[in-house]
Amino acid sequence: MKNNMIKKILTPLLLFNSILFAQQKASFSLQEAIEYSLKNSPSYLNADLDQKNAVFRKNEITGLGLPQVSGSIDLKDYISLPTSLIPAQFFGGPAGSFAPVKFGTKYNATAGFSASQLIFSSDYIIGLSAAKEYINLSKISVTRTKVDLTAQVSKAYYNVIINNQRKALLDANVARLKKIFEDTKIMNAQGFVEKIDVERIEVQYNNLITEQDKTGKLITLSENMLKFQMGYKISDEIALTDSLNINVEDQSILNPSKIDVSKRPDYQLLTAQQKLNELDVKRLKMGYLPTLAGYGSYQYNAQRQKFDFENTPQQPWFKIALIGATLNLNIFDGLQRHNQIQQAQITSKKMQNTIRNLEMSAELEASSASILYANAYSTMLYQKRNRELANHVYTVAQKKYEQGVGSNIELITAETSLKEADTNYLNSIFDMLVAKIDYQKATGTLIK
Repeated sequence: MKNNMIKKILTPLLLFNSILFAQQKASFSLQEAIEYSLKNSPSYLNADLDQKNAVFRKNEITGLGLPQVSGSIDLKDYISLPTSLIPAQFFGGPAGSFAPVKFGTKYNATAGFSASQLIFSSDYIIGLSAAKEYINLSKISVTRTKVDLTAQVSKAYYNVIINNQRKALLDANVARLKKIFEDTKIMNAQGFVEKIDVERIEVQYNNLITEQDKTGKLITLSENMLKFQMGYKISDEIALTDSLNINVEDQSILNPSKIDVSKRPDYQLLTAQQKLNELDVKRLKMGYLPTLAGYGSYQYNAQRQKFDFENTPQQPWFKIALIGATLNLNIFDGLQRHNQIQQAQITSKKMQNTIRNLEMSAELEASSASILYANAYSTMLYQKRNRELANHVYTVAQKKYEQGVGSNIELITAETSLKEADTNYLNSIFDMLVAKIDYQKATGTLIK
């Protein structure tokens, strides 16, 4: 009885603890969010799988140069033996005529193995080099995906923080205005202020409540976007541990003249692709060379009238063995290879132009990102000052209103200006952080 009572008491407690534990939010710093995305984002996982697949592709091509060995067993049951025609005069028939004759046995068996070895092939030699470059290309693709994912997760992370900050400021504004609204209603009831003063504040208060509700929904939307970028389950809760960091490094590091375009993954991808194009030209040119391969075969053959393939002196298996080599020469192909070479060379030249265009674009992107960052930094400083001024104006207006020497219109105007200053300040911080990410991405310094 006592044990049953203990179970009845403990079971709800244990169930409550398990539910509470299940509802705990997973917490992420920015770096942890990035690391999580690199383990769970489908786009990054696919890029990583492509890299692994490239290794197997290289091994497959390498295997073409290794000995190729195969074995076979062939069993035939001739329901009707094949017919051959031989000159009839062999049997005393008229010259020029033929007699049908069936040769062979009902049952035939062949067992053996064969082997071949590629001795020289220009396609194989170039193919090995191309396979190595393809592995390098897939590695660079993984890096590019990592850079893109890092930028996306960082921006989404900052967006959630900014929206949370905006919500916190709105909550504070709503609390302040609610108190003023309630105080004004009391003052109106006592005859110190007119009803229109109450209505003005009520309009402002309702507007803030509406904006507060919209911001709360916007937080959910921005969190879902972050979860999507991370590869995190949308329905699961998430918490961010990093605070809004506005400590900015010396602006001298954002100097576009220091850009090294070779650090950019997209540039590395193009240069790797260009190497593949050059190998393709080389492959086509070397295609005029001959291809040499050796082969060999070793077999045993048996022919029986009955289904009995035992190896005996009376009915032996006959051995067949051979070795050989094949030399293929490209003598004339109607100038097809020549035209293929010209096309491959044009493709290579086009890639050179594409690389040059990226070099110029990279300089433009870095320069633009540097200017945008400088503007965002300057704007943030001004908005920070405006916020301080707006807060001071609101404090003074509130004191004057409480002392009866200020109007509610002045207070509402000051509160509106403070809310706008808070919003502009947060937006300027977000713009500055995004500009910093874009600059690092443009200069290839976002990840190490």
